[in-house]
Amino acid sequence: MGKIKIHIDQVKCVGAGQCVMASPQVFDQREEDGIVFLLMDEAPADLVASVRKAAKLCPAVAITLEEQ
Repeated sequence: MGKIKIHIDQVKCVGAGQCVMASPQVFDQREEDGIVFLLMDEAPADLVASVRKAAKLCPAVAITLEEQ
């Protein structure tokens, strides 16, 4: 399992926070409105499973993953 590139669509994001709970090393939320932002845009192998879970849990489908 290699790295994956992470893309987020802040326009789609509804601020549910599921991604932050699933992978807090990769995702965070803006204080003012709860919209997601990335702490890193590529997940190393040890975080791939949690990033995949975050993408799956996102109710707005605002996270897409690109295999590297």
